[in-house]
Amino acid sequence: MPRTLVKDALNATGPMEVILLQGWVRTRRDAKAFSFIELNDGSCLKGLQVIVDAALPDYAHITKANTGASVEVRGQLVASKGAGQKWEVVAEKFTVLGEADATYPLQKKGHSLEFLREIAHLRPRSNLFGAVFRVRSRLAYAVHQYFQAKGFYYVHTPIITASDAEGAGNLFRVTALDPSNPPKDATGAVDYAQDFFGKKTFLTVSGQLESEIFATALSNVYTFGPTFRAENSHTSRHAAEFWMIEPEVAFCDLHGDMDLAEEFVKYLIRDAKEHCAADLEFFSKFVDKELLARLDFVLERPFQRCSYTEAVEILTKSGKRWEHPVAWGDNLQSEHERFLTEEHFKCPVTVYNYPRAIKAFYMRLTDGDAPDRQTVAAMDLLVPGIGEIIGGSQREERLDQLKEGMTFHHLDEKAYWWYLDLRRYGSVPHAGFGLGFERMLMFVTGVANIRDVIPFARTPGAAEF
Repeated sequence: MPRTLVKDALNATGPMEVILLQGWVRTRRDAKAFSFIELNDGSCLKGLQVIVDAALPDYAHITKANTGASVEVRGQLVASKGAGQKWEVVAEKFTVLGEADATYPLQKKGHSLEFLREIAHLRPRSNLFGAVFRVRSRLAYAVHQYFQAKGFYYVHTPIITASDAEGAGNLFRVTALDPSNPPKDATGAVDYAQDFFGKKTFLTVSGQLESEIFATALSNVYTFGPTFRAENSHTSRHAAEFWMIEPEVAFCDLHGDMDLAEEFVKYLIRDAKEHCAADLEFFSKFVDKELLARLDFVLERPFQRCSYTEAVEILTKSGKRWEHPVAWGDNLQSEHERFLTEEHFKCPVTVYNYPRAIKAFYMRLTDGDAPDRQTVAAMDLLVPGIGEIIGGSQREERLDQLKEGMTFHHLDEKAYWWYLDLRRYGSVPHAGFGLGFERMLMFVTGVANIRDVIPFARTPGAAEF
């Protein structure tokens, strides 16, 4: 007979004469004549109570049904006599499929997040991480729903690349050369011409540059995949491997880009509230008591917008003592971003027109800037509790200005010959952004560390699983 998921059993509209459940034991409580088992299969937050009568021939196996054991139950779904639950299952056949040793670490008690990271192979069975990864799955689906409904095409951009989209140099090298005895050129340097791809290659930091190729053919495209940064950062917001959602839109300027970013973020929040209500309720109870109110607040109000120059003025006049001093031309730090969203504007805010020197080469130079304060049409969407969640820009569509930008950032034009060609053959104004999927999950769930919203975190010194 077909298996019934716990979530479907809990949402049943009436009793069922025959039901088959398969899952894992969360708890077991024994009485003289029967045992109570809470069964969970990961399909939802709540477990389903199973009553196993001591008169059953299989009852002798009940001692093997410790917390963590996998079991199969056939029986009847009946109205529960206990408080706080609508249905329960009276077992007619009970089978232990896989025993759990007494050392099973997820017993019914509190566990620290640090401890659970050490058992990442088991933590999805906990309430918290089951909820996190159900929300992650749902929002990944919602990403595709949103863009497909708006006529975007999904493009798979390469994970191995020879270009650094950000120009920051924090890349992981990809090589097939023998590290203990690599070939050398005439100067004694490693000869990457003999490597697998015939040149230096890296794990991608962004699919943007390749997305621009498709945007200049299909108009509206997006990527959604893993990206990598070899940045030795140990903060709660950074990981070496993370997922990015990157739309690229032809015939679009910075204002259209900001509109799309705001609409997209609100869509994802709305979808989570509709389809993950029980999990969000759990987060609001045990992780962040202000979560639901904050999500509603974000949905109900338009995001604020201010220029980078205005943001610096706000921060300078705030009277705050900053750990990182505020000066025009410097990057905004997390403390600055959170002040803008949590204390000054008290809502998400999009900061735009950043100094050229601290942004990437491909961003469009804005018109009419003072020579000592050149800015580019860049934008960062900042949200309370996290800071930057989206970074984007209008791209430089003018060939001469793009070349000049490469010179400004000390990049070799030859390495980007195909990117320059896009400006030679039917160039159009276009824009796009990157949404860090894990940061979005942090915002929606209230979970404060990026290591806890990705199945297997990759951070400096950590690649255990």
